[in-house]
Amino acid sequence: MHKAQSPTSLTEPETFKIINPATEKIIAQIKTATPEQADQMVKEAACAQAGPWSQMPARERGRILLNMASLIRNRRDELAQLETENTGKPIRDSRDEVSSAADCFEYYGGAANKFFGETIPVASKGLGLTLREPMGVVAAIVPWNYPLVLASWKAAPALACGNSVVLKPASWTPLTALALKTIADEAGLPKGIFHVLVGPGKTVGMSLISNPWVSKISLTGETNTGKEVLKIASERMKRVSLELGGKSPNIVFDDVDIEACVESSIFSVFSNCGQDCCARSRFLVSEKIYDRFADALIQRTRQLKIGDPNDPATEIGPMITQSHRQQVLNYIEIGRQEKAELAHGGTISSANGNGRGYYLRPAIFTGVSNSMRIFREEIFGPVVGITPFKDETHAISLANDTIYGLSGSIWTKDIARAIRVARAVKSGVLSVNSSSSVHLEAPFGGYKQSGLGRELGMKAMDNYSEIKTIFFSET
Repeated sequence: MHKAQSPTSLTEPETFKIINPATEKIIAQIKTATPEQADQMVKEAACAQAGPWSQMPARERGRILLNMASLIRNRRDELAQLETENTGKPIRDSRDEVSSAADCFEYYGGAANKFFGETIPVASKGLGLTLREPMGVVAAIVPWNYPLVLASWKAAPALACGNSVVLKPASWTPLTALALKTIADEAGLPKGIFHVLVGPGKTVGMSLISNPWVSKISLTGETNTGKEVLKIASERMKRVSLELGGKSPNIVFDDVDIEACVESSIFSVFSNCGQDCCARSRFLVSEKIYDRFADALIQRTRQLKIGDPNDPATEIGPMITQSHRQQVLNYIEIGRQEKAELAHGGTISSANGNGRGYYLRPAIFTGVSNSMRIFREEIFGPVVGITPFKDETHAISLANDTIYGLSGSIWTKDIARAIRVARAVKSGVLSVNSSSSVHLEAPFGGYKQSGLGRELGMKAMDNYSEIKTIFFSET
């Protein structure tokens, strides 16, 4: 059993039990931080950032991040096992995610000394230039669905820019964040520059967000949570970037290779048991191939291997908690009440027949209209609705009929149509004839209520630096 403790505090910390979603067994007991400890962490981070760290040559900061990347890669199996135990995701997915986290630290380690200001030809006689300066203390708040990956997305560029970071993982999934703290220390990150704050969002999380020494808040989470954070941050004009919810479309035209489209699309919605803000949960399918496509999707879904996350052959693991599974089951019942046809799944299952684990068979609804809640609301589980469209204009209208705009896919062999539709769909990232829209080297983020700002690529560095303009007069 893994054990970790926060520093002592005036208020007695609570003990939080970490449950393996596949076995329902307690795998760790964590003493959560208190608001007083959160304040102390921020103070330490502010003092450390104001010291040599912010003045350190960017190349030196980059070398430390490269050290972190190497240590993460060397501990791939250990970290992957930890992630699988904590989240229930299949071990093959966890291994890929650990490698992705290492790649992220490597990318920003290399980017640290390649992100800088510029000289500007101003109208006045003199020289205008800009500097890129760190913001200070960054509060990085990550959810439970991709704990290590999303922590790396925030911490790596923030550290590369010379900030200090207080990382708050979700209470359910803190284990790889705590391991990352150990790795950061071993890699040579100066004391106080990187902290991990474990505790409830309503208490220590809000204490972190409202702390006057926090200059920047970077949150990945649910849209309503993002709105609350934005309200609190606005009181002190804190910098904020938000990656929030989604209800992404998978637009399938009648000229596609149905088998290839299904094989890719199935994992765009059921991977990580559908607990993904980018999940293409709205399948918008040309009415000309609607029945054939639905049949193919149902048949392929029946073949998915649901089972023990430690089995390399497992494709679908359990959901994160019993309460979250029940929330998804409630949406499945809503779909029935709305007269959508539950064509497959939507029932509780288990990996080995003993009833243990928060398993749920992936659900497919057909006959879904855009007036239904299962079309409009983010379910955050293995539930897909298939909706027919008449023509290109109708498909675009359905795709945009949402408060979200995070991700999506377009399937067609007609490149001109692909260009038209990609331009018309209001979404931050899209892929054509692919389910892969997230790439380390390219900006990621959403339109509308899917968030503010962009992560990944060099654009992420904008999130964690201030621009200072200086004019040198010649007169």
